[in-house]
Amino acid sequence: MHYRYASFMRLSPNSVLSRRSLVGTKYSWWSGNARFISLSGKFLGAHLAHAGVIIFWSGSMTLFELSHFAQEKPLYEQGFILLPHLATLSFSVGPGGEVLDVYSYFVIGVLHMISSGVVALGGLYHSIVGPESLEETSYGYAFGYSWQDRYRMTTILGSHLGVLGIASNLLFLKGVYLGGLYDTWASGGGDVRLIKETAVSLNPYVIGRYLLRAPFGSEGWIISVNNMEDLVGAHYWLGLSLLAGAVWHVETRALGFIVRGFTWSAESYLAYSLAAIATCGYIAAVYSWYNNTAYPSEFFGPTAPEASQAQGFTFMGRDQKIGIKVAGAQGPTALGKYLMRSPTGEIIFGGETMRFWSMQGGWVEPLRTSFGLDVTKIQSDIQSWQERRAAEFMTHAPLGSLNSVGGVATEINSVRYVSPRSWLTSSHWVLAYFMLVGHWWHAARAKATALSAERGLSRVYEPVLYMRPID
Repeated sequence: MHYRYASFMRLSPNSVLSRRSLVGTKYSWWSGNARFISLSGKFLGAHLAHAGVIIFWSGSMTLFELSHFAQEKPLYEQGFILLPHLATLSFSVGPGGEVLDVYSYFVIGVLHMISSGVVALGGLYHSIVGPESLEETSYGYAFGYSWQDRYRMTTILGSHLGVLGIASNLLFLKGVYLGGLYDTWASGGGDVRLIKETAVSLNPYVIGRYLLRAPFGSEGWIISVNNMEDLVGAHYWLGLSLLAGAVWHVETRALGFIVRGFTWSAESYLAYSLAAIATCGYIAAVYSWYNNTAYPSEFFGPTAPEASQAQGFTFMGRDQKIGIKVAGAQGPTALGKYLMRSPTGEIIFGGETMRFWSMQGGWVEPLRTSFGLDVTKIQSDIQSWQERRAAEFMTHAPLGSLNSVGGVATEINSVRYVSPRSWLTSSHWVLAYFMLVGHWWHAARAKATALSAERGLSRVYEPVLYMRPID
């Protein structure tokens, strides 16, 4: 018997059974997963079942969205959240984000459905048929663990980091070698582009400065990334960092100050995981709301600043065609109606949309120079695709109001339209908050348990303890 599990196996049968009982776990009846704390085999089954549900949802929702797909409409107008992600990975899309074929989406959905069945079978096996404790099997040396075993816990952490590192590098390979990614900044309104290996931003300074930026204002932290070269290069360095961390955590033990600073119990690991998920959820929420490089507006709809700027652009182009001199026209407040100067001197769109003057979008950048919008280009170089896209973005703002918000008239879309950005941002933000509250709860309880200072409702007063057995 491996020495790490000798102490576990020396427990008397009565003590093991008591921990499996309702009272012996020291958890309330609603804490159903608590019964798996000492049963690593059942715990693995629950993990696999959960993974199977997630994969099944991904596949089934992909097929559901595909069954409602109308090729004449943009993806964001159809309420989709999964097909836009697949389109961003360059599956079956062409210039301007037009969906050319749906067969690849069908294949991806079916593969997820089949995979979910395989994973679910593993969950059923380990939940019903398999050994309750992996330590009792001949593979216990490889898969068994004890919550207090610092070496084994950091090894599991390293394994998770390794999987994330592989996934991150797969995106890098997809963008550079395996078909490319959709780039909203490609000339002509966006296109699938194979990122040149020589152009990828592999300079650590270029990538690292995103991490050092403030998360507020126009700095935007990592959410401010505005080109595919930096995005793909960041995944390269992230993948290498994760793989290096995986090797480190698999091969080493936790350092002394780490051992002393953390609580080593099942509930504390749950608290740490919830904190990580909450952090990722908040980042994803803000990313999907503001960024139009990782979340191209052709698939996810315009950002709120982008829709506001698109309205100013649309009305400017319309009025210019009927002879109005947009460069000198004034609004009711004596500021420029169509064009004005920003506080730093650049020429920007006027009117209420001036507050979003730092917005960047592939449809308007061709009209800009280092001095802001170029009046000459506005008078002679506006393309029809820019006018069409701005009109679409103006009427599909991610705002749920019946009147003007940020200078965008939203009442025409007050019925049966919710932007994917609104849905992704709201859901991730709310769920991240739930995860954060869960972190607070379980972290506090794990600490109290470690100090033997649990407080709360007495188990004595739970009626279920005094009811007859069902059988």
